[in-house]
Amino acid sequence: MNVLLLGSGAREHVFAWKITQSKLLTKLFITPGNGGTSELGENLDVTYNSFEEVKKIILTNNIKLVVIGPEEPLVNGIVDILKSDPNLKNVIIIGPQKKAAQLEGNKEFAKTFMQKNNIPTAKYKAFTKGYIKEAYAFLEQLNPPYVLKANELAKGKGVIITSDLIHAKSKLKEMLWSDSSKIASETVIVEEFLKGNELSITILANGSNYLLLPEAKDYKKIGENNSGLNTGGMGAISPIPNYNHQFLSKIKQQIIDPTLKGLTQSKIDYTGFLYFGVINVNQTPYLLEYNCRMGDPEAQVVLPRIKNDIIELFLALEKKELSSVKLNIDENQFCTVVSVSGGYPQEFEINKNITGIDEVTDSLIFQGGTKYFGKNLTTNGGRVLSATSSATSLKKALEKSYTALKKIHFDYEYYRKDIGAEFLNQQS
Repeated sequence: MNVLLLGSGAREHVFAWKITQSKLLTKLFITPGNGGTSELGENLDVTYNSFEEVKKIILTNNIKLVVIGPEEPLVNGIVDILKSDPNLKNVIIIGPQKKAAQLEGNKEFAKTFMQKNNIPTAKYKAFTKGYIKEAYAFLEQLNPPYVLKANELAKGKGVIITSDLIHAKSKLKEMLWSDSSKIASETVIVEEFLKGNELSITILANGSNYLLLPEAKDYKKIGENNSGLNTGGMGAISPIPNYNHQFLSKIKQQIIDPTLKGLTQSKIDYTGFLYFGVINVNQTPYLLEYNCRMGDPEAQVVLPRIKNDIIELFLALEKKELSSVKLNIDENQFCTVVSVSGGYPQEFEINKNITGIDEVTDSLIFQGGTKYFGKNLTTNGGRVLSATSSATSLKKALEKSYTALKKIHFDYEYYRKDIGAEFLNQQS
């Protein structure tokens, strides 16, 4: 079958890499894609938010399966638009409809949903600019650090965590009152800080029928030792060393099952990937956030571990047969390290030549912010590429990824040197 993949990041590159391994694939189209996806299928120069153009692509190219990678078109309702067209009634679409995607697109909606369904989460209140004094008062009631979240999509960069109350109030005012701020939001969530180890849990779901994918841990901060600003993700590992599978049972019982039950009770049809950002607080799982798609960079370590034909998984999703699927999982340690443009997640330059990818033989390089300018591969975004490796230990996998990144060069290149470091003393 012909497949259309929407997106342009490293997550979409790993999806493309995985889809091209399927025996069911005839041809893969990607819109808009990146330098890496162009080597696996046909990139189409159409933004994924041009819904009518996406429709034309589907009809013109006899597309039978549409996989939607990023959150923005999902939150904007692309699935609703496609499903409402009678000419597309036989097209399988992997992604939730607009109402379901609000679990990611509207944090106040998500927190209200969590509370309604008794899902453990941090205490919070939501504020608009007319209630800034009340927001200040609520901050004063909390113990530091203070957590501020933009209500709308912010591509992983809409969270402020600070231990300084004055700074927290200043950032809160900036978010609510400065239209020019990159973290501006009509509503801001003020939340208590939860201390513990974070992990990423992803399922592929169709209603209450779901398939649990391998767990992962991602690294969101730009700086080493988890310092500096939040990013879309600087690296990830899977599996998590010494992962407590009894804790996973708690996640299923206290977070996954009540989420799916709550969606059904709210008459919200959920079809696609559903991501749970979980934190372990003294062996109690708390839900930090939902994402209505696979995480990036988590996809770069989770999808390579899955040996199943991914199109077959999507067909099982469509038929609500996921509960009968047995995942074949690679038990090696996987890691991915993200290389970014200097200055990211703030101001950075693009159009820098990238060299050395062809010299990498022992790792997978998944491209994100790249494009071809003539025959030259150049940077075209903040998170440029990821080096994904596997080995019998995390230490060996990390050594492979860092060796790969040393071979790749572009101006102002930066990557964290401490991905997975906290686990290295647990493995040989």
